[in-house]
Amino acid sequence: MIYSMTGYGKSVLQLPTKKITIEIKSLNSKSLDINARMPSIYREKELSIRKLIANKLTRGKVDFSIYVETTAEDTSTQINSPVVKQYISQLKTIVDAGDLELLKMAVRFPDALNTVREEIDENEWKTIDAEIKKATDVLIQHRLDEGKVLEKDFNARVETIRSILHQVIEMDPDRVQSVKERLKKGIEDLKEKYDENRFEQELVYYIEKFDITEEKVRLENHLNYFTSSINSKDSNGKKLGFIGQEMGREINTIGSKSNHAPMQQLVVQMKDELEKIKEQLLNVL
Repeated sequence: MIYSMTGYGKSVLQLPTKKITIEIKSLNSKSLDINARMPSIYREKELSIRKLIANKLTRGKVDFSIYVETTAEDTSTQINSPVVKQYISQLKTIVDAGDLELLKMAVRFPDALNTVREEIDENEWKTIDAEIKKATDVLIQHRLDEGKVLEKDFNARVETIRSILHQVIEMDPDRVQSVKERLKKGIEDLKEKYDENRFEQELVYYIEKFDITEEKVRLENHLNYFTSSINSKDSNGKKLGFIGQEMGREINTIGSKSNHAPMQQLVVQMKDELEKIKEQLLNVL
C-alpha cells in the first residue's frame, strides 16, 4: 500500500456568529514543510496544529488555512467616543463645517477606533480542532486514493520490465553465439594461422567479460523486491527510490556488456519504463 504526497482536504464549520472554513493541501517534498495561515486570534494554537499535521502527514509541502467569515452582528472594533469628541472639538476651531463633516474627518484620525482583542473560547476551539482533524483525514484518504492509481501504474511498468528482461534472457544464447562468430570471422579475415585451442581459451575469457547472468538474476530480484515493498503495510517512497536506483544499475550494466544491437534496444525500452517509474516515485510518501 502506498500513499501519494498530493492531497486536499476541506471542512466547513458553522458556528452561531461565524462560518469557519478549514483547508489543507499537500504536494510532494523531500521533507515536511508546513505553511500555516490563520486569523491572529488562533495564532496561539499554531504549534498544536503543526504537531497534529506532522503526526498525520509525515512528509510533503503542506499549506494549511483557516478562513473566518462573520455571519452575525458581532464586531471587535468600537468607536473611541472620548477621542472622537476631542477631535471634533479641535476641528471646530479651524474648520467651518457641519457636525457630519467633522465626524467624517475625526474618525479617520489615529485612535478614533479601538479594536478589542478577542480571546479564544476553549469550547469553540475543541469544535474547530475536531474539524481540523476531519479535514486532515479527508486529505489522507485523497492521498490513499491517488496512491492506488500510482500502485497500479508501478505494477504495470514493473511487469513490462520483467517481460523485456525475459526477452533478454531468451536472446542471450544467440547473442553469445553471434559474438563468437564475429570474433572468429575477424580472425579469419586476417589471413593468418592461429592455434584453435588458444583461440578457444581467449574466446572463453572474452565471453566471460560480457556475461550478464548475475545482472539478470539481480534485476529479477530487484523487481520482486519492488513489488513486495509496494504491497507492504507502510508507504515508503524513499525505499522504493533506492530499489529503483539498483534496478537502473543492473539495466545499465546489461546494456554496457551486451555488445549486441537487438539486446541494447531492449535495454533502452527497460530504461524508458524505469525513468517513468522514477518520475512517479517523487510523489510517493
